[in-house]
Amino acid sequence: MNIITCFKVVPEEQDITVKPNRDISFEKAPMTISAYDLNCIEAGTQLAEANGGNVIGISVGAKKIDDSKLKKNVLSRGPESIFMVADDKLENIDTYQTANALKAVAEKIKDYDLILCGEGSADLYAQQVGPQLGQLLSLPAINSVSKITLADGKAIVERTLENELETLEISLPAVISVTSDINLPRIPSMKQILAAGKKSATIWSAEDAGIGNLSATLGVIETKAPEQMDRKKDIVQGDSEEAIKSFITKIQEVLK
Repeated sequence: MNIITCFKVVPEEQDITVKPNRDISFEKAPMTISAYDLNCIEAGTQLAEANGGNVIGISVGAKKIDDSKLKKNVLSRGPESIFMVADDKLENIDTYQTANALKAVAEKIKDYDLILCGEGSADLYAQQVGPQLGQLLSLPAINSVSKITLADGKAIVERTLENELETLEISLPAVISVTSDINLPRIPSMKQILAAGKKSATIWSAEDAGIGNLSATLGVIETKAPEQMDRKKDIVQGDSEEAIKSFITKIQEVLK
């Protein structure tokens, strides 16, 4: 069984800074795996361990995603190989174009039984790529999955809804988007980190991957941090009806 795990490369959140003019700066933020996709990679690895199989990581993005430290980070978490399309043509593409690019990579790999995606990316969190990828590949697709069990060429999945637990059966191959509740991503051991250096990492340009003409559809006009405001220190004490009415009134005034 071959399991493809999709992951996005994003700036490290804790190293993103705010300049005095409120501009968001990514200058000191190294590229890393989107936090939600760590769960995706872990889910694929656990399924391969439980059912026998091979995990393949795939990603698309600008040239800067071709980073040796990042590739080793992915490979140390379970995948036996990764395929990345690193091309500046993919710098600011939307979710549908991202799904199209991932489709091209999956079709070049050809032999797969299951494609896993994270529930969203740490930067945009649009939650659209997984369902769109399934539609483009003409495969059954399902999102918000918190548990997966494989049996007899099918996946039995659980989705935690507001007031109930939904269990569904889906035929393979399929595209499944998993939530962050599905597992706790492992911390690679030194042995796994050293072994990652011997695994396969294939890097393609958009042309090599067979991706059609893609041009940036998203343009960032301006990114600003919220204005900092001093606390009003307007405190309402007590839980009497009058105190609650006063609290509501003050909230309404602020929201006007």
